[in-house]
Amino acid sequence: MAAGALADVIRHKLGDLSPAERKVARVLLVNYPSAGFETVAVLAERAGVSAPSVIRFVNRLGYRGFPDFQTALREELDERNASPLSLYESADRARTDEAADGEASLLGQGSRLFSSAVAQTLTELPPHDLEHAVSLLADGKRRITLAGGRFTHLLAQYLGLHLMQLRGDIRLLPAGDVERTAVLGALTRRDVLVVFDYRRYEQDKVTMSRLALEHGAKVILFTDRWLSPVSAHAEVVLPSLVTTPSPYDSFVPTLAVVETVVAGVVAALGDDAPARLRHTEEIARRIGLQ
Repeated sequence: MAAGALADVIRHKLGDLSPAERKVARVLLVNYPSAGFETVAVLAERAGVSAPSVIRFVNRLGYRGFPDFQTALREELDERNASPLSLYESADRARTDEAADGEASLLGQGSRLFSSAVAQTLTELPPHDLEHAVSLLADGKRRITLAGGRFTHLLAQYLGLHLMQLRGDIRLLPAGDVERTAVLGALTRRDVLVVFDYRRYEQDKVTMSRLALEHGAKVILFTDRWLSPVSAHAEVVLPSLVTTPSPYDSFVPTLAVVETVVAGVVAALGDDAPARLRHTEEIARRIGLQ
């Protein structure tokens, strides 16, 4: 099993589990990762199943027992909480190892890492989630609000700017407190909240996603393979690898997912897409932007 992919693996296996095992899986996903550190007895009680059902569940994931499962979860938490400093130290060790192997070329290293990360991300992307994301974003009856974090607000803006050229009712979550509160307070069942949240996750993204769910809105989450806590409230989860030769997580694979989603929306809109583009280009020409 790939390191750091536990919640993602659980989500993918839901359809293969027994009803009792599925109850355990859902308790873990809704309270991830804290529920995984409960005792077998407590987890079984919370899921309303027997203790042997919990053991069978972790066996189904490939672990010999519950202690092995919790060890893997602890290792994943270390990766989820990695800072640029700790990533720098890891990257420095990797650079030393590659130099010893004669593979220290920066271009070669970048080509290998980024190409592999993009290919693996797109290969492992859940087709149902991708299709559902496209369907929600292409639905002209829905209002789309996009929110990002410290760095990922750039990705939210990038996706938002593309969608604005293709359809109406697209907005970026305002930075101002009053404006942001007004937007989140006005969410309804016709809204879709698109959230970008990557490790060293931001609590406000969890809160706003929970608010969206309470108001009947749908949540689309772009995240890393460790899965933001927002995943417990998301209708759609689109994970990406963040492999990079630098101390900072890479959003190259995420950008590939965003571009794929945009392509899907264009296809789903059909003739409406070029009609909207012609209209926006005409407006741009009239106000002197072209």
